[in-house]
Amino acid sequence: MARQTLGRGLSALLGDEKPAAQQEAISPEIDIDLIEPNPDQPRTRFTEANLEELAQSIRANGVVQPIVLRQIGGRYQIVAGERRWRASQRAGLRRIPAVVKEVSDDKLLELALVENIQRQELNPIEEAKAYRKLIDTLGLTQEMVAERVGKDRTIITTSMRLLRLPGEIQRVIEEGGLSAGHGRALMMTDDPKIQRRLANEAIDKGWSVRETERAVKKAVKSPQISENKGVIRTVDANVKAAETKLMRSLNTNVKIIAGKKGAGGKIEIEYYGTDDLDRIFQLLIKK
Repeated sequence: MARQTLGRGLSALLGDEKPAAQQEAISPEIDIDLIEPNPDQPRTRFTEANLEELAQSIRANGVVQPIVLRQIGGRYQIVAGERRWRASQRAGLRRIPAVVKEVSDDKLLELALVENIQRQELNPIEEAKAYRKLIDTLGLTQEMVAERVGKDRTIITTSMRLLRLPGEIQRVIEEGGLSAGHGRALMMTDDPKIQRRLANEAIDKGWSVRETERAVKKAVKSPQISENKGVIRTVDANVKAAETKLMRSLNTNVKIIAGKKGAGGKIEIEYYGTDDLDRIFQLLIKK
């Protein structure tokens, strides 16, 4: 079976690869009041400025590309094109060109995700939540999600790790106050108190991702409380450097815990599901 990838585009997933001009020529216009958004739309934030800019374009040139709908009873639900629909409402249109397709509930989320990724319209948290929903709702593995959207599995894993950040930091990333890179830098520690404190400093001081990484490294070099015994342990600089190198190499949290008087110890490697465990295992046996 041929692999469905993002590169083939939304039309391929819909089973319609006609040229855009031909699609527009045969697209009917649907009453805009009969259309409702997809409740599982991965994109949840639409900025006023972007909507107004698109609305002005629609007033001048019309809707260049039809939206994609599925029919539910006497109404229609958006499969792809919610931003164009919202902007068309703002532009005062009563009807909008649309292509009506038969789309199952299972396929709806996948199509909405693919469209938004193609247009680069999802913020990092929306994208991570969309991947998680594909896994939870459709029972897909990370490898299957990667195949569906045409991305490497490590990108899917890295994206979903952002969902382990405290909710308030996720909201800041959604709003653009911090980048996904800042979020990944904060994930270099699993202490939510340190994450929150450094996130606030990164915002207040306008830190770059590199500056945030340096601040996290400095914070985790401080004396730490042992999770098992509640005693203070000081992390040796060489051990910390090894932890950091392993985290970057394996793309996950790693902790090296030395035994008493240097007599052995253990390495803790976090994983976030069976797919992630398999990914880490494959990386380890190749080294």
